[in-house]
Amino acid sequence: MIDKIKELIEEAEAFTTQSKEEVEAFRIKYLGSKGLLKAYFAEFKNVANEQKKEFGQTINQLKKTAEDKVNALKEELESKEETKSVYGDLSRPGEPIEIGARHPISIVKNQIIDIFSRIGFNVSEGPEIEDDWHNFTALNLPEYHPARDMQDTFFIQTDPDILLRTHTSSVQVRYMENNKPPIRTISPGRVFRNEAISARSHCFFHQVEGLYIDKDVSFADLKQTLQYFTTEMFGKSKIRLRPSYFPFTEPSAEVDVYWGLETETDYKMTKGTGWLEIMGCGMVDPNVLENCGIDSKTYSGFAFGMGIDRIALLLHQISDIRLLSENDVRFLEQFKSAL
Repeated sequence: MIDKIKELIEEAEAFTTQSKEEVEAFRIKYLGSKGLLKAYFAEFKNVANEQKKEFGQTINQLKKTAEDKVNALKEELESKEETKSVYGDLSRPGEPIEIGARHPISIVKNQIIDIFSRIGFNVSEGPEIEDDWHNFTALNLPEYHPARDMQDTFFIQTDPDILLRTHTSSVQVRYMENNKPPIRTISPGRVFRNEAISARSHCFFHQVEGLYIDKDVSFADLKQTLQYFTTEMFGKSKIRLRPSYFPFTEPSAEVDVYWGLETETDYKMTKGTGWLEIMGCGMVDPNVLENCGIDSKTYSGFAFGMGIDRIALLLHQISDIRLLSENDVRFLEQFKSAL
């Protein structure tokens, strides 16, 4: 019987095939629940005591040889299949390269930058971690000013003078400190406010603020600039300016664009009025100019600011602002065709 097992070992070592089915049949023949090894192990109890040691060693050798052969053949066949799938048919077209997509925030921000660059505005940037002077005091918001309550701020605990900027107006302050008029710049960036997160608001969002400082700048210049922007951005030329209050501009106004009431969505967005608020604006307060080292008797200017997230929600009909920051690939893939 031992000689028969040795013959099976030689047979297993010599076995070769290019078929997965034959490999499986070989495995079942030797290693299956009703295979040869099972039968020989069952026969072990009937072997004479003086032959048990040699018999057991021979069976174990057969088992190892069969297992090694099965594993080697499977690996070889899988390797050949993998190579064939990649290089087998060279006439097949190549796999398409996965196209990325711009984030809707980037799409809208780039559109805004492009529109204002056509009328001479450059782009300025500043730090997201800001000091009290640039974020509040220089903007006509001294310590204990009640208007500071309009913006719930994230302060750095170790230094109450350091905070996460609540608007990109701080970039405008830095720009005015380091550049002489005429100034014509827009400042896009991320800002932070301690607000409850919901479908319509978040603790961080994106703004773009504009600033124009020169001699004899008037409110009429501001209105014409905003009308140009709304026409280019939304294709809507009808706007209105409602009196408002901002500490750093005087007079100040909220800007509405007439969106219309053509669809049910228009009614929902505008609450049945047809008008949609898109930004705040005003003439730069003389105190702000003086704080930044600009002579308010010689120069005047206007400023405006809008939320990029809100415009992205509007243009792309996105119902939940949280989608913009959750990095859901299914959501982002919808913007592959956008610029």
